[in-house]
Amino acid sequence: MNSHVEMEHHRGVLIVRLSGELDHHAADFVRMDMDEAIMRGQVSHLVLSLKHLQFMDSSGLGVILGRYKLIHSKGGKMVVCDATAPVKRLLEMSGLFKIMPLYDDESTALSDLEVAL
Repeated sequence: MNSHVEMEHHRGVLIVRLSGELDHHAADFVRMDMDEAIMRGQVSHLVLSLKHLQFMDSSGLGVILGRYKLIHSKGGKMVVCDATAPVKRLLEMSGLFKIMPLYDDESTALSDLEVAL
């Protein structure tokens, strides 16, 4: 299985929906796609939806942390939503939720960022 990235801009927020697997095979592709979208658009915040992500390894964690640093350096916030149980467990063990919040769904994440759908 490979990785698929879907992106949507909404009022200064980049919504990134990942599906499949985010491992060392897909990490560079996903990183480049996200960086290009962040740099190209007027992106203040990033919502990372993991609803359809079945697997992630340490390479995926690196992608997420790198995009967090990029968004944070621009004064924005990054949040995660809809994490599947195995991915959520990895994110919890990594301590990621100490620096960015987890939401149940995209609309809750956008509401917290004060961006209504």
